[in-house]
Amino acid sequence: MKNKKEKDRKNKGDTASPLLKRQDSVLVVVDVQERLINHIYNHEKITVNVVKLIKFAGIIGLPVVLTEQEKLGATVKEIKKELPGISPITKIEFSACKCGEFINKLDELSRHNIILTGIETHICITQTALELLPYFNVHVVGDATSSRSLEDRDIAFDRLRQSGAVINSTEMIMYELMERAGTEEFKKVLDLVKNK
Repeated sequence: MKNKKEKDRKNKGDTASPLLKRQDSVLVVVDVQERLINHIYNHEKITVNVVKLIKFAGIIGLPVVLTEQEKLGATVKEIKKELPGISPITKIEFSACKCGEFINKLDELSRHNIILTGIETHICITQTALELLPYFNVHVVGDATSSRSLEDRDIAFDRLRQSGAVINSTEMIMYELMERAGTEEFKKVLDLVKNK
C-alpha cells in the first residue's frame, strides 16, 4: 500500500455507523471471466447478481473497478456490456492488492468501503479481502461470489468473517446504500430487485 494513504486508510472512514455510505464506497468486480465462469457453483445466479450490482451502481453513482486474471479470457459479456468505458485491470497475482494499477485506482477514488464481488471466493476474493482489511472496511457480497465447489466457498466465508470482513447480500447492499424509499432512485432500484 502507498505510504501517503496508509494513515487515512487505517482510519477506515466514519466508524460512527456500521452502515455503508455511497459517497465512501466502491464496487469491485473480480475476475468474472469466460474460461472459468461455467465451472463456478451457481454461476448463473452469481452473474445475475453482479449485473444487478453494476446496474445499481450506475443508478446511485457508485464507482466500479473491474479486474481480470491473465489467461482466463474476457469478462463475461453480460457483465462487460454494463461497464462501457471501464477498462479491466489485468493481474497475474491472485490478490488484486499485489497489482499496482488496482492500488492506484483505490488511491484515486479515496473511499473507505470496498464491496467485493466475483470469483473465486476462496482464492482471489479471499486474498484480496485479507490484504484490504487493515486499510478498508470490506463487504463481500455472498450471493455475488462463488467458487468451483460449495465447500471452498463456505470455508472462505468463514475465514473472511473471522478476519473481520462483512458477508452481505446483493439486496442488503442495495437497500443499505440507497437509505430511503419513495424516491425516483428507489423506483429504479425496485425494478432491479423485482427481476430475480
